[in-house]
Amino acid sequence: MPSRQSEPVHLRRIDPARNMRRFYCLSVQPTLFGGASLIRDRGRIGTRGQSRKRPPEAACDDRDV
Repeated sequence: MPSRQSEPVHLRRIDPARNMRRFYCLSVQPTLFGGASLIRDRGRIGTRGQSRKRPPEAACDDRDV
């Protein structure tokens, strides 16, 4: 069975009046047990930023998005 790969989503938010230059990257990665995890990277443009992994058993309706 072929695996379906998804491309990451890259977003930018730039507001010169507020000195805001942020990036966001969302991707879906497979887990070892056949599930999928959401990987979120965010930070200021030009920096490495932070990464957070959401496990597959996390509820879809929680407010930590």
